[in-house]
Amino acid sequence: MRALLFLAALLCGLSALAAERCAVRVPTERVVLGEVQLAYQSIGRASDPALLMVMGLGGQLIHWPDEVVARLCLQGFRVIRFDNRDVGLSTWSQAAPAVNLNYEALRYRLGLSVAAPYGLRDMAGDALGLLDALGVGQFHVLGASMGGMIAQHLADLAPERVQSLTLIMTSSGAQGLPAPSAALLELLAKREAPSRDIALQQQADLLAALGSPAVRDDRESLVEQAEIAYDRAFNPEGVQRQLLAILAEPSRVELLNRLRVPTLVVHGTADPLLPVMHGVHVAAHIKGSALKLIPGLAHRFQEAFKEPLLAAVLPHLKAHQLSGPRLARLPVSEWSYIQ
Repeated sequence: MRALLFLAALLCGLSALAAERCAVRVPTERVVLGEVQLAYQSIGRASDPALLMVMGLGGQLIHWPDEVVARLCLQGFRVIRFDNRDVGLSTWSQAAPAVNLNYEALRYRLGLSVAAPYGLRDMAGDALGLLDALGVGQFHVLGASMGGMIAQHLADLAPERVQSLTLIMTSSGAQGLPAPSAALLELLAKREAPSRDIALQQQADLLAALGSPAVRDDRESLVEQAEIAYDRAFNPEGVQRQLLAILAEPSRVELLNRLRVPTLVVHGTADPLLPVMHGVHVAAHIKGSALKLIPGLAHRFQEAFKEPLLAAVLPHLKAHQLSGPRLARLPVSEWSYIQ
C-alpha cells in the first residue's frame, strides 16, 4: 500500500512539474534582428526539441490557442511562438503601403506582378534569425495559412536544420487554384476603422466568414476574441503589407518540388479562403509528404476542431521528434482522411 501511495504521489508530482514547465503565461520577450524586432514567447525547456509556430495573415502569437501550445509542450517540445513583422508587438513598418490594395489584388488575379515592401522569404529570414538568436540549431516548424507559406521558405532556406514541417490550411501559390470570393477578400483587407467598436465588429465579421458552416459561432465570443487582439495591438496598415507580400509571391511549386523535409499537410474540407485543393496541391509537390484532410474544418482554429487537428499533427511531430540527420529517401506520399 505504501508503495502504491508513493507511486501515486510521484506521478502527481511529475504531472504538476510538467504542467508548471508548460505554463503558457510566460513573459513576451524581444530580439533585435537588424531593422526588425520580433516579440516571442518560449514555452518549455530549452533542452527540448524546438517547435517554431508561424502564424498567418494579421495573426498574433496569442492566436495560437493556449491549450494547444500547452499540449504540444507536454509532448516534450519547446514551443516558440512569435509575432511576425508588422503585427502584434513586433516591428511595424513606419510608412503605409504606397499602393492601391484593390488594384494590386486585381493584378494578382490576372497573373501580373504585384508591388510589395517585403516578401514572404524576408519573413522566413526573420524567423530563422529568431532561432539563431535563441541558439537553436535544428527545429520543427508548424505554420498556418500565410505562416505555412513562410514555413515553406524556411524549409528551403535551411533544409538541414528543419527536422519536420507541418503545413496547415496553406497553399502553393500556384495560378489556377480555386480563389476565395471577392466578398471574403474584401473582409480580409478591410482592417481600417474609425473607432474601436467598428474595428471589433469588422473583425468579428471576418472571423465568422472564416469559420466552419458546421459550427454555429457565438457573436459575443467572436467580439471578445477581437477585443483581446485589438487591445494587444492594432495595425491595419501592417496587415495590408503582409497581404501584399502574399500577392507578390510567385508560385512556390518549384520550391516545393525540391523540398526533402518530412512534411505533413493538413487542410479542411470547408476552407472558404484557401479551398481544399490548395492543400492537395501542396502535398502533391512535396516528395514523401503526408496529407490529412479534416472534414468541416474551415480557416480558423475553432474549439470543435482542436482535437482532430492535434490527432493529425501529434503523430507526425512525435515520429520526427528525436530524429537525426536525414540521409535516406522519404517514402512515397501518404494521403489520408481524418474522420
